[in-house]
Amino acid sequence: MSWIETIPYEAATGKLRALYDRIKGPGGAIDNIMRVHSLRPHTMAGHMALYKNVLHHAGNRMPKWLLETLGVYVSLLNGCDYCVEHHFAGLRRLLDDDARAFAMREALERNVFEGAFGVRERIVLRYAERLTRHPADMDAPVIESLRGVGLTDGEILEVNQVVSYFAYANRTVLGLGVTTDGDVLGLSPGAADDEADWHHG
Repeated sequence: MSWIETIPYEAATGKLRALYDRIKGPGGAIDNIMRVHSLRPHTMAGHMALYKNVLHHAGNRMPKWLLETLGVYVSLLNGCDYCVEHHFAGLRRLLDDDARAFAMREALERNVFEGAFGVRERIVLRYAERLTRHPADMDAPVIESLRGVGLTDGEILEVNQVVSYFAYANRTVLGLGVTTDGDVLGLSPGAADDEADWHHG
């Protein structure tokens, strides 16, 4: 499950038990990416708050499927199979079109987007690639390219935050050896209009 000790739900007490109760999904499932924080529950709370607000908040204006696609792509670039599989499962559920979902995944894996994505999405994905691979080389013209395909500055911020969140999540997973063993793939917090609702479904 990971290279460090984790505390199972049955042994959790106090703040950790309360957090587990807030985030657990069907059958009491707790994703390993959250369980790996169990020795420091305050970091679990921080991670979950960031995740919910960046990716699953009603205030977002970018299509949720595109935000999930960014998560899959950034995770592919970082070699994080855990996040790829979790978020591709979520993307498949959102699209409800397996042929399209697998075509998109193949395009992301090949890093060739024509045919699977429109111009707007391709520009967004190239921004994500550059920020992930060469963050120190970002410049204002990159932002202008996003505005040029119709993104507002608020939408650009959303894209930036999703790409940045996955850099964090990928390094949490890769740095601690987190696996999908025992996880139910693709669960995510619902109730987008309730920031405090972290239950996964």
